[in-house]
Amino acid sequence: MKLRYLSFLIIPAFWSCNSSSSDYIDPYANIKVTFGTTIDLENLANYANQTIPTYITKDNTAGNPISDKGATLGRILFYDKNLSADNTISCSSCHQQANAFSDTDVASMGVNGTTGRHAMRLINTRFAIENKFFWDERAATLEFQTTQPIQNHNEMGYSGTSGDEGFSGLVTKLNQIGYYKELFKFVYGSEEITENKVQLALAQFVRSIQSFDSKYDTGRAQVSADNQPFPNFTNQENQGKQLFLAPPQFDATGNRTGGGVGCAGCHAAPEFDIAPNSGNNGIIGTLAGSGIDITNTRAPSLRDIVKQDGTLNGPLMHTGVFTSLQTVIGHYGTINLAPGNTNLDPKLRPNGFGQKLNFTAPEVNALMAFLRTLSGSNVYVDSKWSNPFPN
Repeated sequence: MKLRYLSFLIIPAFWSCNSSSSDYIDPYANIKVTFGTTIDLENLANYANQTIPTYITKDNTAGNPISDKGATLGRILFYDKNLSADNTISCSSCHQQANAFSDTDVASMGVNGTTGRHAMRLINTRFAIENKFFWDERAATLEFQTTQPIQNHNEMGYSGTSGDEGFSGLVTKLNQIGYYKELFKFVYGSEEITENKVQLALAQFVRSIQSFDSKYDTGRAQVSADNQPFPNFTNQENQGKQLFLAPPQFDATGNRTGGGVGCAGCHAAPEFDIAPNSGNNGIIGTLAGSGIDITNTRAPSLRDIVKQDGTLNGPLMHTGVFTSLQTVIGHYGTINLAPGNTNLDPKLRPNGFGQKLNFTAPEVNALMAFLRTLSGSNVYVDSKWSNPFPN
């Protein structure tokens, strides 16, 4: 005898057998009202299982693996201006998708002033060789870093100082927003909102932002090592790559006499992230009441330093002092030993002298051509990293 399964026996969790259809309670009603089709909890974007090239071996995920649920919550938090004290600033205000998650302004506007340093690009942070974050490496993990701008008086205003509420004030605010109750329940199984949960979700979203569709990646996939000529590169791009990778040779007074220019000594391929334990690069600013600032030893990956058309994704260095690749290369061409800079990276002062790379014009052009190959296109337009809120 065949058994027929009747549809009325399958009862939704929020549907009473003796209730009319109007009594159905949608557990995610606020999500649908607020985000429409931008956030579909039944069809989440792929954050957890993106394609990663086989030659990428670094991964600083540690104990917070990316999940589609967690990164979805992180995306909403990242773009939500409710995370600032006056509801005007979100993480995305300073880290804009259109600019490789950086800012075209030297310093970004916050609720009570501007940021102290230029907003760092957030590209491939999951694959960073250096696990510490902020230009001065004061955050030991990305998780810790994510909520520090929220707790900064100038940036997002929940500092607990200068008349600001502390982070608990933000938690109270988020508890009054219906879609956060639904999202935290969806992700963590509980509506409870804590700083740690916010950190985990934001870090998952930021780590999910990856860029591996550049001309460099196309070429690297065709060879077994970076120092081999890439078949898809021009002669100029391959020349720039070799200059970037090969260490320089110096005479007794720091003048380059041969070899490459040694960029990979601090920004090794294929991640192009900053090497741990690097010193500063000779760009020093000032700290109010503290003299020169020599603590900035972190840098973002060199990937997507420019868009594919060569346009910068914002000014360069923590001070935003450079506005072209040529001026950056020129800086490294002649390193000046500033008085009091006791933290200059040793690789930039061979034999105790500031390096003089003695670039030729073709070498400068080749280096710029190679750096442009590190930029992809998808990271600027992929909807899973875009603003989920209605315009």
